[in-house]
Amino acid sequence: MANDSRPTAAQAWQMMLEGNGRWQRDEREDPRRSAEERAAAVAGQTPAAMILSCSDSRVPAELVFDLGLGDLFVVRTAGQVVDDAVLGTLAFGAGALGIPLLVVLGHSQCGAVKAAVSVAAGQPAPAPSTLGALVGDIVPVCEGEGEGAVAGAVDANVRRVVAQLTSDPSLSGAVCNDHLTIIGARYDLETGAVLEV
Repeated sequence: MANDSRPTAAQAWQMMLEGNGRWQRDEREDPRRSAEERAAAVAGQTPAAMILSCSDSRVPAELVFDLGLGDLFVVRTAGQVVDDAVLGTLAFGAGALGIPLLVVLGHSQCGAVKAAVSVAAGQPAPAPSTLGALVGDIVPVCEGEGEGAVAGAVDANVRRVVAQLTSDPSLSGAVCNDHLTIIGARYDLETGAVLEV
């Protein structure tokens, strides 16, 4: 995709879902990963989509969607928590690079969400204190305790981040003008499936 004309948001999402299907079936194509394609990418980038995902090492976007060099513009933070650096990066992708799709990708068994669920249930904030500040953004969407509460909070956190990004002035203009579509999704660690939230 890096050297082709850019797809629409709907086409980019379909391409990603097709790649995820290959990932689930262990029929990966591993596209655009050769030295020759790396050299061709030096001239510039035209990613099909941006992804804001968790920094969890088990959720590498290019593998999960069976895509390659130049296909995705990826930002990763624990629990997909948004700060000024994340907003600036996503605004650059939408504005300067004209990327039409932003996927907020949560995942099952997210450690940041588990910590937030514990804090919401009255447990002490996790150490170090900076982690406590990070999970503080997630705590308001947490209800209950246990694995069911974590699963629900993963999806609620994705929806929270989508709403936050959609209304942020750095991205809302692109959304209102139909230059950027923002969707939420969840990756299941056990099955490898990505489902829209």
